[in-house]
Amino acid sequence: MTNAPVIAGVDGSERSTTAAVWAAREADLRQAAQVRVVMVTDNPLQDDEAWEIVGGVVDQLAARWPQLKIEPTVVHGHPADVLMHLSGDAQLVVVGSRGRSTLSATLLGSVSSQVATHARCPVVVVRDHRDTGPVLVGLDNSRYSRPALQYAFDAASRYGTELVAMQVWQDVEYAPIVPRLEYELLDLRAEALRGLSEQLAGWAEAYPNVPVQQVAQRGHPVSELAATSEEARLLVIGHRGRGGFTGLLLGSVAAGLLHHATCPVAVVRGES
Repeated sequence: MTNAPVIAGVDGSERSTTAAVWAAREADLRQAAQVRVVMVTDNPLQDDEAWEIVGGVVDQLAARWPQLKIEPTVVHGHPADVLMHLSGDAQLVVVGSRGRSTLSATLLGSVSSQVATHARCPVVVVRDHRDTGPVLVGLDNSRYSRPALQYAFDAASRYGTELVAMQVWQDVEYAPIVPRLEYELLDLRAEALRGLSEQLAGWAEAYPNVPVQQVAQRGHPVSELAATSEEARLLVIGHRGRGGFTGLLLGSVAAGLLHHATCPVAVVRGES
């Protein structure tokens, strides 16, 4: 058990309620000490409506997980700023993929992207939920992959499911009018598989209960990982985690997957 809370950001939309349910289920599996259901409003005159929304979500969660400590919270400010601040003391922040708040004109999709970019803990963006399927982790041979691997193995162990480690490679050296020969494609695939094996070295021994499948796929990372996510319980991706003006946006792959993956996406801050 950890004393750090799981934060669920809500805004009155159906998607954010789905995310809060996912957060409570995850907190229960993690034996987290607390779930904080947080709604942010920029208008104190709308506090009553905000508390009503938060209270409804808390009641729904408490009915399903009576053993959890669930704290309702209403905060004034900008949703992304507040959730990023709260992430400093949290083990996880969970938000919906998109939805329009009844209390402001802020799109949750924009908020989720900002929070995933700057949060100081992992962020899970929930579009839908499924209880079956493997944990899928996207790897790219960078140092940002190791924290993502740690998160993915922990999740697969917690869920009692398989881990699919996927690396997508592209033909960037050849012009489209010059197709690769078959043996060259096989060499590139073998190289990608070697990279996967190197990144996964030692993890199987640390998590002997987690079956691992290695997949090297030719194509674009967003389209291939998004397609594979249709059968996954969770997709885990690394993020460079740089702050300030150099890290205002997620990388193109991470941002694309937040829009196109069909399962919850965990964005894990990489090593600087």
